[in-house]
Amino acid sequence: MGIVSLVTGWPGASGFGSSSTAEQVTDSIDASNLTVIITGGASGIGLETTRVLAMRGAHVIIAARNTKAANEAKHVILDTNKNAKIDVYELDLSSLKSVKAFADSFKDLNLPLNILINNAGVMFCPYQLSQDGIEMQFATNHLGHFHLTNLLFDKMKETAATTGIEGRIVNLSSVAHLYTYEQGIRFDKINDKDSYSDKKAYGQSKLANILHANELSRRLKKEGANISVNSVHPGLIMTDLMRHSYLLMRILKLFTCILWKNVPQGAATSCYVALHPKLKGVSGKYFLDCNEYPTSNFATDPELANKLWDFSHNLVKSISLV
Repeated sequence: MGIVSLVTGWPGASGFGSSSTAEQVTDSIDASNLTVIITGGASGIGLETTRVLAMRGAHVIIAARNTKAANEAKHVILDTNKNAKIDVYELDLSSLKSVKAFADSFKDLNLPLNILINNAGVMFCPYQLSQDGIEMQFATNHLGHFHLTNLLFDKMKETAATTGIEGRIVNLSSVAHLYTYEQGIRFDKINDKDSYSDKKAYGQSKLANILHANELSRRLKKEGANISVNSVHPGLIMTDLMRHSYLLMRILKLFTCILWKNVPQGAATSCYVALHPKLKGVSGKYFLDCNEYPTSNFATDPELANKLWDFSHNLVKSISLV
């Protein structure tokens, strides 16, 4: 896959490409025996992912900060699909307390958990700290998802063991992982305001999404757990995620219009990695346009991945003790 495939939409080895839609890549797949949690599933590509997974029969749990908007999105889907199974629960990824509360609420439902899609995020926001005192993009895009995944993967392992169905975890990353700070992850300057760059901080958080997926994949393989973990780049899509740099993105789109996708195309890779039977047993990979794609040297560094895991674990622990 390269720039020609991206521009033309020609399919890659998977049979799909940049012009494929979420409905197309999941055509004829029966997900009626699957339970899915998706963060940020009420808008943009998250909403389209929710709609298509529900169309394929999955029971979808939308984890959203704005439950009013999420419930409105749920009813929009139900208007066209009366049989859709969708529930909404509150989750603010910038608060580890909220992450724990959501995980506890889900466990109390005694439902299985087959698929976790870590989709929500913030992008290019001005410098600010989360409720837990962590730089907002790192806190929301990485740390909240790291904690959520850790709280839920025992449930996922249990589900995979009792059903025999492979569990799947999908981290939404971005090609922006290529544009990060010089060190890749600034462990000693996560909260440094003076040297903060909204673009590089976003790239850092997206790099962290890939490293998290790779390290979790390695650990689960070592355990022999029947769960795959992969990361994806959805493509360039104009959504509310870009609200902090809307004018810049409109100008960029004007000059790079052939590289942009619509929302159904943007949700395709997430749905493909979450559901397609071709990917059974495939783990620790990065996907773009529904095909495996190379990443940066930072993203494939196992020492950096392990260091990020330990750093994130200790950060969560220190916050939880406060």
